[in-house]
Amino acid sequence: MKFPIPYSLKQIAGIINTKYVGDDDFPVLGMNEIHVVEAGDIVFVDHPKYYDKALDSDATVVLINKEVACPEGKALLISDDPFRDFNTLTNFFRPFEKSASNIAPSAKIGKHTTIQPNAFIGNNVVIGEHCVIHSNVSIYDNCVIGDHVTIHAGAVLGGDAFYYKNRPTGYDKLLSGGRVVVGDHVDIGALCTIDKGVTGDTTIKKGSKLDNQVHVGHDTVIGEKCLIASQTGIAGCVVIEDEVILWGQVGVISGITIGKKAVIMAQSGVSKSLEGGKNYFGSPAEEAREKLKQLAYVKQIPFILDKLKE
Repeated sequence: MKFPIPYSLKQIAGIINTKYVGDDDFPVLGMNEIHVVEAGDIVFVDHPKYYDKALDSDATVVLINKEVACPEGKALLISDDPFRDFNTLTNFFRPFEKSASNIAPSAKIGKHTTIQPNAFIGNNVVIGEHCVIHSNVSIYDNCVIGDHVTIHAGAVLGGDAFYYKNRPTGYDKLLSGGRVVVGDHVDIGALCTIDKGVTGDTTIKKGSKLDNQVHVGHDTVIGEKCLIASQTGIAGCVVIEDEVILWGQVGVISGITIGKKAVIMAQSGVSKSLEGGKNYFGSPAEEAREKLKQLAYVKQIPFILDKLKE
């Protein structure tokens, strides 16, 4: 998430009431999670396991819960609770805005686009030309929809990320300030749910097609011309490259990459990154030919045991 104007390190520290290391006027341009940070961004870290990763990342401001040596060319925000303070910044720069109408006045809707009755279009939403948005679709604030997109009834775009910190008092939610961005010629089936990014974008690129009841987690990127069948669940921060096919009831763990033109057969569980151009099956998913061989061998076990008894 980029800020509307550059802020100084001193101004950011004032918003969250923290100490800082760096020049008062050190420029701060935005805030992002570790996997999408760029120069000028704030990244937060609250576990020693990830200190080095955050300090060595492209982020130039690190919100951290320990006083450490500040890397050259960067700045630090020293906080007793970086998770809480990251939420404070999200709430400051991207606060919730209530809407008083089904189609927000700030929404921009292109020519020849049809919005069916009872659809909800939130604040600052952009919808391109020649789209069809069916009844009971909810498109939350700041989503961007391309041209020639069809979204079927009951789909929800822009729900919050499923991202929580376990505290003694219960689960503390990480606020979502990102967007959903949908490219041209995308079809989204009925009752799909596509969560917005925590600070970045959940993206579905040109020409991809989602069947009914597909879930896409926060900050996931789905490439061009992908096919995703019904009841597939994709966790957050997944990269699905172009022309991938996920058949029905596939489950995909967070933070992995599925390579171009991979095909995942129905009811498979993807637990690690997969190379492109191959067919996969099973849970955990493996190359389909090898997995089917394994299943054939398993069927031989009773015969083998009978032979051993002879």
